Amino acid sequence: MSDISQDRNIGTDRQLFVDEFWIDEASGVVRRLHEPMRREIAIESNGTWDLMPSAGKFMWDGNRYRAWYRTEHESEMVLKRSGFGTAYVESDDGITWSRPSLGLFEANGSKANNLVWMGPGANMVPFLDPNPGVPDDERYKAVVRTKDLLALVSPDGVNWRLLQDEPIMTDGPFDTVNVAFWDTSREEYVVYTRGVAGEATQRKSKKDISIWKESYRWIRRSSSPDFINWSPLELIDTGDTIDEDFYTNACIQYERAPGTYLMFPSRYVVERSPDPEWTYGHGVNDIVFMSSRDGLHFDRSMRDAFIRPGTDPNNWHDRGVYIEPGILMTSPTELSLYGMENSHLASQRIRRYSLRTDGFVSVNAGYAGGEFLTKSLVFEGGELEMNYSTSAVGSVQVEIQDAEGHALPGYGLADCPEKFGDEIEGVMSWNTGSGLGDLAGRSVRLRFVLKDADLYAFRFRNR
Repeated sequence: MSDISQDRNIGTDRQLFVDEFWIDEASGVVRRLHEPMRREIAIESNGTWDLMPSAGKFMWDGNRYRAWYRTEHESEMVLKRSGFGTAYVESDDGITWSRPSLGLFEANGSKANNLVWMGPGANMVPFLDPNPGVPDDERYKAVVRTKDLLALVSPDGVNWRLLQDEPIMTDGPFDTVNVAFWDTSREEYVVYTRGVAGEATQRKSKKDISIWKESYRWIRRSSSPDFINWSPLELIDTGDTIDEDFYTNACIQYERAPGTYLMFPSRYVVERSPDPEWTYGHGVNDIVFMSSRDGLHFDRSMRDAFIRPGTDPNNWHDRGVYIEPGILMTSPTELSLYGMENSHLASQRIRRYSLRTDGFVSVNAGYAGGEFLTKSLVFEGGELEMNYSTSAVGSVQVEIQDAEGHALPGYGLADCPEKFGDEIEGVMSWNTGSGLGDLAGRSVRLRFVLKDADLYAFRFRNR
């Protein structure tokens, strides 16, 4: 048996296949990125003062779903905009959203609206701060951007004030949806914002795309112990793949898999302009998927688009679609993501997307079958839980091996009946049942054998 100090102790934490980390050996399988499905419009202009919603943040807050988004209350048409504000909506199901009348700020001659912030700053991205010892009147925090970055605090997510008059960061650019949160793994505050990778050159005009040939719009990260004093911004690392322009990032910690960071940047393809009549700027964009295990080094192995602009021609121009920060669990089998579309147009709105729970990436095998072997690990709990889907003729089997690769008695492939179906939290069984006896705390490897099946996640749970 190998030294368990060299193995990853996963406890009962769920493990995803968003990168190659767990796959030590493989044959006949591939990792597959799954695109969310477009659903209904979540937030749209109300035709009066709440116009062109964008730059939102979505969260579950214990007893309701909540969202904040940028709105414009004096917009006439494209490029004739003023009156940025932050508005607030809430929902019982994450699907149908309502605007409460809060009476805090006047817009178009009335306070009968859902505005919660009118500046300074725009693109508010709030979060509920779980940091122990935080004062009650600072339980909610947010960042907003001017030319610098400002910090806001609130006792309830509705009544906001500046944490201090001075900006918390001045090393721009911050012209994006800047995302901040309390990093529960690192126990510090973090913020993700825009930056430039490669040789930075001053841009001459919106029509001049040549300067981006040697530099790239990229994403930077900073950390803080107190939300006031921040470390120098540094570029996130994706290995040898810095060859794309990224705008927004929508970074989150995925709560169902502790230690997993997910990011959904807007990939900007500046040299393509399918509509020659479009006057705002060059380029088209889609949404890509990245993951990390430390919040700084991100896996970029999934190069395909996570979300395409789609059949709507109003999404086929620069900055046409963005994903907003926040993923909601709107049913036991469904995650909901939210994204802005129809950017710069009067029809600009925020749409809901749905995805299978944990269903970002799967290990897939076709009808011919395939298998893979994990690295050695140590676990807690007494059952193996899997998020999987098979066809009517497909199956999943699991063999548990010791660290040297020998099947453990009673847990070999011959001891494991073929499992078929479609479950988010399915339990694997062997001929003796689902219990794992005294295997907890030992160094083991898992051999997954798949046929016409997808495996999205696994974990060991208590019986």
